[in-house]
Amino acid sequence: MGNKGPITTHVLDTSLGKPSVGIAVLLELKNRDRWIALGRGTTDADGRVLGLLPPDHGLTIGTYRLTFDLSSREGFYPEVAVSFTVADPDQHYHVPVLLSPFGYSTYRGS
Repeated sequence: MGNKGPITTHVLDTSLGKPSVGIAVLLELKNRDRWIALGRGTTDADGRVLGLLPPDHGLTIGTYRLTFDLSSREGFYPEVAVSFTVADPDQHYHVPVLLSPFGYSTYRGS
């Protein structure tokens, strides 16, 4: 599955039962009251982005956010932002998103 980083995501379109290909994803870290961009990626043919955190930036304890740009898709939501807490930088954080035109859900994957 390629070079897997400490933060990964997988986007599935539940209305089609398929991976969502070509979704731009932004990874940010919260620093006090502002967000700092750390990395970007685009979902591959399997709907995955494996290397969002740059190799020169180690995973640290803090609040992170993944923002999924859905503006090229038909539906109610132009973007989805998912914030999550990294409590243990030695763990892997997989954050999948399930999309449909009028809803979405997310969970901590493995």
